[in-house]
Amino acid sequence: MLRALVVLLLLVNLLLLAWRGGWINTGATAPSRLEQQVRPEQLKLLGQQAASQLNKLACVELGPLETDDALRQTIAVLTRAGLTAASWQAQTTTTGGSWALATIKMPSKEFQARKEETYRNARIAFEPLQGFPDEQPTLVLSRHDSEAAAEAALDAMSKRNYKGLRVLRLQSPAQQTTLHVPRLDGLQLQRLDAVANPPWGERRKSCEVTPAAVPSPAASSASSAGGLVGGAVAAPAAAASRPPARAASS
Repeated sequence: MLRALVVLLLLVNLLLLAWRGGWINTGATAPSRLEQQVRPEQLKLLGQQAASQLNKLACVELGPLETDDALRQTIAVLTRAGLTAASWQAQTTTTGGSWALATIKMPSKEFQARKEETYRNARIAFEPLQGFPDEQPTLVLSRHDSEAAAEAALDAMSKRNYKGLRVLRLQSPAQQTTLHVPRLDGLQLQRLDAVANPPWGERRKSCEVTPAAVPSPAASSASSAGGLVGGAVAAPAAAASRPPARAASS
């Protein structure tokens, strides 16, 4: 019994000596943890007011943005405010656009006079085309908000045996993009408020804050592994000025 006690005391003294001498690694020391920091220069202490702002959440919608340049500038502002591409959703809509049922470009004054006389006799309203120098002279019989409606009018006139007509695009439809940012903290919102001459102008409104989603176990493990992937927003392509028109047989 005495021998066992002596052996135990000897082991305790050896462990104590090894711990004091630093032979036993109980974890990363303070200097080693400092060396493992990523971009430590970006760390700073927040005051009480700034810390309280982190708990305030807001939701905003920016737009509609009518040009690709305005969209790129808005995304740049959100990035500088500390938001990632996964923090907002882009909603693109197509608006406007105007099409006409029109005659072909008439080759002579005599041809135009005959066409006008035909339409007067049939009590079909018409007007001269305005604003397209390369298409003169042309007569417009009707205007439509969609290409499909203009095509239907062309088919109806073709069935009545009216020839030399076509669908002509008067105004290209425009694409507009709205950026929906469902969750911003108070500091991020302050950075947006501080932007002088924002690219979205006065087109900003508040919306209902989206509750934070509970991550799945798979998503949590991917996040802990540093697998955050940000998606990019495709800028809408510019609409063509005027595509080739479909004409009825002359």
